[in-house]
Amino acid sequence: MTTEEYYGGIEGGATHSKMVLMKSDGSIVAWADGPATNQWAPTHCIDECLKRINDLAVEIKKKAGTDENIPLKGLGMSMSGGDSAECQAKMTKAIQEKYKTLSESFNVCNDTYGALATATDKGGIVLIAGTGSNCQLINPDGGRSRVGGWGHLIGDEGSAFWIVHRALKILFDHEDNLFPCQYDVTFVRKTMCEHFNVQDQFGMLDHLYTNFTKSFYASMAVKLAKGASELNDPLCKHIFEETGKILALHVQAVSQHADESLLKGPGGLSVVCVGSVWKSWDLMKEGFFKALKPRNDQDVKITEISLLELQQNGAVGAAALGAKHAGYQLPLDYKANSKTFCHHKFD
Repeated sequence: MTTEEYYGGIEGGATHSKMVLMKSDGSIVAWADGPATNQWAPTHCIDECLKRINDLAVEIKKKAGTDENIPLKGLGMSMSGGDSAECQAKMTKAIQEKYKTLSESFNVCNDTYGALATATDKGGIVLIAGTGSNCQLINPDGGRSRVGGWGHLIGDEGSAFWIVHRALKILFDHEDNLFPCQYDVTFVRKTMCEHFNVQDQFGMLDHLYTNFTKSFYASMAVKLAKGASELNDPLCKHIFEETGKILALHVQAVSQHADESLLKGPGGLSVVCVGSVWKSWDLMKEGFFKALKPRNDQDVKITEISLLELQQNGAVGAAALGAKHAGYQLPLDYKANSKTFCHHKFD
């Protein structure tokens, strides 16, 4: 039996999940990939999520050559959908009772926390724009403020889902002559028909209702990004500029609660940007910087901002949070875990 202490971290998303296994010295032993673990997804419940988490842990222990029956010292679960204290307590209780050899200690939080903890231990803002979206501010004293993360029916602004939904809504409204579009909708119509394998709007009803799959729906955003960047399609370009604007509004909304040290630190306000939508930064940046300016007297005047991209998966931060919950400070190389992809000063 090994005496080495291991800590695990899981980044659980609405599309897929990733787990890391780390030694107490901060070194990474193994990685494992798995399916979505958002408990609010219609295709599975909390029990299925916990089973998937345990399956990931069993797989990663085998990869590391450790006994799957020896519990980890701590497991951090940074989960899409793991927001409320009630939800976190429910997940923790259930996994402790059902999978007794998984870990000695558990820490559940939403997916923004793991991402931020990967980049820094001093607090900041993390803005997720992937299949869905979420924005979280964590001050150095632990104070928090959140915007978004409410799911596609009432939130997810600036996400891949939102981009596709915005494009299709504009198209449908134009076709119905409800709100005629000032831009040519030909490319968006063609892309919709090809992506969903339909002939017209009526063919979309099955995808919008009976067989709706959020991740597949959102994946059309990649094609819209190509339309904007490679074909210079005006409607696609407009949609991505609007995406930049609404993501900036997330930052502005939480910034009024930011500690002065975060606003005035080296490089200005640091925002950890996570998710595939950020791959289209060049299409969004003009709208982003326009919308970051104060809207009213309550908004903060941000004078300098640095946007960071993770060089390491957010599961690493989740592992650090899990270790902290278990009473251990897991050493991370924060400088290597992220890098600045955009630094901007406002006049």
